[in-house]
Amino acid sequence: MIYLNRLGMLCAIGADHDAIAAAMFAGRSGLSLDSRHLPELALPLGSIAQPDSALPTADHLPLRERSRNSRLALAALAQIRPAVDAAIAHYGPDRVGVVIGASTSGIAEAEAAMRRYRADGRLPPDFHYGQQELGSPAAALALTLGIGGPAYTHSSACASSAKAMASAARLLNMGLCDAIVTGGVDTLSAFTIAGFHALESVSRTRCQPLSANRNGINIGEGAALFLMSRDEATVALRGWGESSDAHHISAPDPSGHGATLAIRQALQRAGVEAAEIDYINLHGTATRQNDAMECAVVDALFGARVAVSSTKPLTGHALGAASAIEAGLCWLAMQDRNPQGALPPHLWDGAADPELPVLNIVTPGQRLGRPLRLALSNSFAFGGANAALIFGRQ
Repeated sequence: MIYLNRLGMLCAIGADHDAIAAAMFAGRSGLSLDSRHLPELALPLGSIAQPDSALPTADHLPLRERSRNSRLALAALAQIRPAVDAAIAHYGPDRVGVVIGASTSGIAEAEAAMRRYRADGRLPPDFHYGQQELGSPAAALALTLGIGGPAYTHSSACASSAKAMASAARLLNMGLCDAIVTGGVDTLSAFTIAGFHALESVSRTRCQPLSANRNGINIGEGAALFLMSRDEATVALRGWGESSDAHHISAPDPSGHGATLAIRQALQRAGVEAAEIDYINLHGTATRQNDAMECAVVDALFGARVAVSSTKPLTGHALGAASAIEAGLCWLAMQDRNPQGALPPHLWDGAADPELPVLNIVTPGQRLGRPLRLALSNSFAFGGANAALIFGRQ
């Protein structure tokens, strides 16, 4: 069995377990109007709750690995550092790896450098091209920890960190590592905000997943890192599934074939039936096409019995870190501190889309009346990259 031993996380609703869990169960959104990245465009964004001044410094790293993105990753790592250091001491540095998902790395630093270049014809001395390379956050973590195991980044849009966690599990199963730091990190930047705005995919109000009035996403940021190993813990990664639609660069296959395949693989690997799943964390972006496809798939596989919600109205859509943050929310809901099985609520206007199947949408305060035992988390990304993770309470 593969376990998620520790979690370090910061996102729009908090920078530690207590704050995040309290906001999640209360249904308090962390979204706020923000125009810092694009002064001409104020949008609801899920900026991290922790000020940059409170983030760890990256001065110990080579210049190419220094970025706000790396600092967010280091902040998440700091929350689990004692357990990671203990794993390194126990297994040896060459038996510990880093596998994370990301889609931005140091793009914000490159934006600032280009502004400086346009102003005076020179790049700033604190800029290195490598800061924006997608492998940078994994390298920053590996260098910080002094480990020699595999260290790499997955970048498959919104499924990045789910695929990173699946890859980490495979490394354990193949015997290439004994412990792995895995999850995801992504930061807000003008590039991503302007890009999604150009695609007409962003909402100017808080997103409304599954609503008849849904009109796009709210972009967010954050980091969630797990220590994954075979050492027994409360929550296990029971199963995972991956597929590729090969349908469209930015739209899901409306048939849901690839999404269905990923979920079925996860169920089979976990050795559980669809009827055993207690809760589904939907990808739930609040775009017309994604919600229509996902609702049809969930209805076909699970019907209206299983409780479902999208947590993106709470945290924003953290792109490459979204899967790991949503895995973190499931992990928190499965801890002993939640004996009545309170579930992450679905924030929306309640205007059900009559064209979507009727699902069991979690209302604020809804509980199972017992601990949450099995949870599924979906991630369906641009380019048809699909991933599904199943978590089990032991």
